[in-house]
Amino acid sequence: MKKVVITGVAGFIGSHLADRFIAEGYYVIGIDNFITGKRENIEHLKNNANFQFIEKDLGIEDDLDIKADIILNFASPASPVDYFKKPIETMRVNAIGTLNMLKLAKKNNAVFVQASTSEVYGDPEVHPQKEEYFGHVNPVGPRSVYDEGKRFAEALSMAFFREFGVKVRLIRIFNTYGPRMKADDGRVIPNFINQALKNKPITIYGDGKQTRSYCFVDDLVEGIYRVSIKEDIDGEIFNLGNPEEYTIIQTAQIIKELTNSNSDFKFLPPLQDDPKRRCPDISKAKTVLDWKPEVSFREGLEKTIDFFKGKLVNG
Repeated sequence: MKKVVITGVAGFIGSHLADRFIAEGYYVIGIDNFITGKRENIEHLKNNANFQFIEKDLGIEDDLDIKADIILNFASPASPVDYFKKPIETMRVNAIGTLNMLKLAKKNNAVFVQASTSEVYGDPEVHPQKEEYFGHVNPVGPRSVYDEGKRFAEALSMAFFREFGVKVRLIRIFNTYGPRMKADDGRVIPNFINQALKNKPITIYGDGKQTRSYCFVDDLVEGIYRVSIKEDIDGEIFNLGNPEEYTIIQTAQIIKELTNSNSDFKFLPPLQDDPKRRCPDISKAKTVLDWKPEVSFREGLEKTIDFFKGKLVNG
């Protein structure tokens, strides 16, 4: 049985990846220190014979002794709320944690999938964003602990690919949403859904004309799975996201409609370095991976709203 290591396994995306790989017949070794992940996300796996959990802080340099065929490196705070609270931890896990896992990949001759982000493009001057675009990033702004952490992780991964032939694949994840997101995540979808369900004002930063592209988590997991198992794509970078673009106001209006909410819109000052447009060019993923998102925005939102309704009912 092939073994997969998933760091950040108790996180929103990491926990869904664990479910997918177990369903595909893999043995999953999950690592997390719960700095932002939630135990409840993996509670259903604790008695699964094909799941092993290791509670560990990867921000401390360590020579890990784990057998693995595939390593998915997802350990990092990912929302502004979290990385603003934990800036040093965010940079450490993206630097030292990535180093730890790359050394493990080298030792095992394992496929190494580095979870990067559309944030490496910053506030882009090119639209939509292709993998070849270098970005337009503020390296010292408040968001830089995450942006530069991920850019460093990409550079370190490619150094291991070039120096040691590690089977590195980089994925740049665009806005993803779905069940298991945290209510206090600070990102657009959970913010708007929870405000709408409680009939509180929906808070929009700036004029609301900035755009985002939203990918349902099941679609993202399918893309990551294909990156993980495909042959002959070492050293490649893939945008994974949904290229359908919505303004923040449109997003709020759709969520208000789907939740039958009485919420008003409340406009707040714009956030520093908040990108004006964010949309992936997924031509490469379509061609190389034969992948594209299948879940419509409204269908994905309905599933996500149902999840948050359940959280409200259950306290």
